Amino acid sequence: MTETAPERRALADRLEKAGVLSIPQWRAAVEAVPRELFLNPGVFLPVDGGRWQPVTAVGANPAEWAKIAYSDQSLTTQLDGHLTADQAADLVTGVPTSSSTTPVTVVGMIESLDVEDGHQVLEIGTGTGYSSALMCHRLGEDNVTTVEVDPDVAARADAALEAAGFSTWTVTGDGLLGHPRRAPYDRVIATCAVRRIPHTWIRQTKPGGIILATLGSWPYGTGLAKVTVGEDGTAEGRIIGRSSFMQARAQAVVPPAGDLSARTAFPDSERAVKVAPVMLAEWMPAFLAQLAAPGAHLVRASTREGPELLYLFHPERESFAQFTSDGEGWTVRQGGPVALWDDIEQALTAWQDTGSPDITAVQLQIDSKAHTYWIEDSPSLRWHHRLA
Repeated sequence: MTETAPERRALADRLEKAGVLSIPQWRAAVEAVPRELFLNPGVFLPVDGGRWQPVTAVGANPAEWAKIAYSDQSLTTQLDGHLTADQAADLVTGVPTSSSTTPVTVVGMIESLDVEDGHQVLEIGTGTGYSSALMCHRLGEDNVTTVEVDPDVAARADAALEAAGFSTWTVTGDGLLGHPRRAPYDRVIATCAVRRIPHTWIRQTKPGGIILATLGSWPYGTGLAKVTVGEDGTAEGRIIGRSSFMQARAQAVVPPAGDLSARTAFPDSERAVKVAPVMLAEWMPAFLAQLAAPGAHLVRASTREGPELLYLFHPERESFAQFTSDGEGWTVRQGGPVALWDDIEQALTAWQDTGSPDITAVQLQIDSKAHTYWIEDSPSLRWHHRLA
């Protein structure tokens, strides 16, 4: 194996310069844990046309492999829930289903977890195991429990952790249920996105403990929530920044199937919009849209003539909004029991009237019955999401 200590030190320097690595114990972990161990059997690198180039650890030039392993990017390690780089001989297509997240994101999150010596940590979403290894180095292998839903991904992560010298608690199971056997925990960290923080995590966290998780179901417009668990089994905190992770497998979004024009053929209303729907391409408006219309998803499509079409679909509530542009303005056609765009448009307008605050202005409170989100001093920017 190629010695990568210089690459690890260089990575630590870049992370420190980026402002996400400031605690000496975490720097020691970054310098000690070889990221390349957690990329076996290989990775998929993106190329033109939405395809992926497989690169395997075995057979790759050692210097090139080290360059890939310590690059400042997320590295896809699995496609379509089963395909790994050693099983592909040439360019392939597919949807990423497991990856080694960019180090700036991983290290930034674990520093935000505010761990202390002796803390017990539950990690939801083992992935490659790299973040687990960093926490094992900092806290000790017996203080880290990590849960992964995919048995093959879990097995590879466990092997990599063993190779790195950490015999930690690796569990194959549904992370949304936590891991009650080793509860209670001082800290819970999720390396996948969830629609909301499961109350099981709160029940498995000690009073005063912290939960850190990415909230949202869109591929962007998601926020990193940091909440503290109270004595009464509630949790309260705020969104501390942008964050982007793959969705938890059980909550993965299924794209709408069939003819979209047929699904929107019978609207209940049609009108000009007050706020252009292209705002939903921006991070904070996308996050607000998910608060205002939870369960709705934005879909982009093109006609044969070329103009882009935008849709909002809410399959569970059998509702839709379709947007068309004449080059000067947008029209929305809505159908179903919920006027999706009305709710989102109202939130976007109120947000603009409040001065367009950043995502970090969003606060949240969680109990066993609901999630409540709000922006201070903005009565129109408050959402109460009851649990089904």
